[in-house]
Amino acid sequence: MTFDSNTPMDEINWRLLELLQTDARMPFSELGRKVGLSAPAVAERVHRLEEAGVITGYRAQVDPSRLGYSLEAFIRLTCRGNSLERMTRAVSELPQVQEFWNLTGEDGYVLRVILRSVKELDALLKQLQIFGSTTTSLVLSKPVEFRVISAGPETSPPL
Repeated sequence: MTFDSNTPMDEINWRLLELLQTDARMPFSELGRKVGLSAPAVAERVHRLEEAGVITGYRAQVDPSRLGYSLEAFIRLTCRGNSLERMTRAVSELPQVQEFWNLTGEDGYVLRVILRSVKELDALLKQLQIFGSTTTSLVLSKPVEFRVISAGPETSPPL
């Protein structure tokens, strides 16, 4: 039986997703203890969430600064002319690019990059400027590093 993505998620599935986002290596037996199900029942639910594309993968979280990547930046790119396809292909292949979004609005594209130095940033910007204009913002800190997606309240709390 496959997960019906048109059916609302129940509390147990939401709790499993929260737990797996916090620790994807948690054994099914421990997940089961935390949600009140047997390990095989948890395995079946997780498998259904994977089949439905709700869970898309598992990965190690890495600290780039421990590997020498001391700079993190967001680069907004306004592409000019008819180079969109060529730009998308070129940017997708750059190893410094961690995330790449196509957005509405004036800029059109935003890249999150990690770099070892300002010199490397300068070289990257020169590569990108053949496609259009860039605006760069360096990351000073991350007040929210990671947030678990949960069922949560339907409305946001007041600020």
